[in-house]
Amino acid sequence: VVNIVHGGGTEVGVALVEHPDVDLVSFTGSTAVGKKISEIASRTLKRVSLELGGKNAQIVMDNAKLDLALEGVLWGAFGTTGQRCTATSRLIVHEKVYDKFLAMVAEAAGKLRLGDGLKDGVDVGPCVNEKQRATVEEYVTIGVQEGARLVAGGHRATGNDLSKGWFHDPTVLADVNPTMRVAKEEIFGPVLSVIKVKSLEEAIEVANNTTYGLSSSIYTQDINNAYQAIRDIKAGITYVNAPTIGAEAHMPFGGVKETGNGHREGGWTVYEFYSEWKTVYVDYSGKLQRAQIDNAGE
Repeated sequence: VVNIVHGGGTEVGVALVEHPDVDLVSFTGSTAVGKKISEIASRTLKRVSLELGGKNAQIVMDNAKLDLALEGVLWGAFGTTGQRCTATSRLIVHEKVYDKFLAMVAEAAGKLRLGDGLKDGVDVGPCVNEKQRATVEEYVTIGVQEGARLVAGGHRATGNDLSKGWFHDPTVLADVNPTMRVAKEEIFGPVLSVIKVKSLEEAIEVANNTTYGLSSSIYTQDINNAYQAIRDIKAGITYVNAPTIGAEAHMPFGGVKETGNGHREGGWTVYEFYSEWKTVYVDYSGKLQRAQIDNAGE
């Protein structure tokens, strides 16, 4: 039996987390709320699994297949309007292909079709509500004020009845500095921050320069580049020549740093969290067994 209770966090969420009959809490949402849940649950020693924020990066090396990398970043950044925990929020590009690839991304983003996500031919749907679209608009403004260059989108979508919904144009911010807020904070919308780097080492350093560590991606035709990224990127998931989204149900899912608290949901690891271990000893000898004492000399 699965019971579903609707309601706001302060009403329903707190009651569930505090209730003595609730033994386990699994939460997917913001890092701030996750920390609060963990704090409340610790008072009764409940087990808690947290799947929290992300600021996922796709690295594009100078030896990457750029057409493939373009498909990946468009799907990762603007599929589901960027409203998923593994969405591509940062694009880290090697300086040798930066200008060329940036032009490809900006042009392609400008051609994406907005509308009802249930209709054929639509690439990008609306933000989930007016508040979220306002957040997207605020971050675009912040990015430009901090010195980023707007090369695609940046505005509410208009025309063809789009003004009646919470639509925002797919937005690309270029020449982003890794210290900018748009490069460090989760936006959860159709906004992509593009960062230029000189080497793979710098790309990995930039990828790790956030408090989050959920998903990551590298596009390269050099196997050494791929394995170096797999080893050194601080994230729970790393894709090679694939976008930051697309996790499969049979594989462990979760992140590091402030993305989670170490548990993994999905795959075989989920049984570790959702079940209890019990150790059982059965003695069929009919006499006392002092295992650690009687066998100490053996």
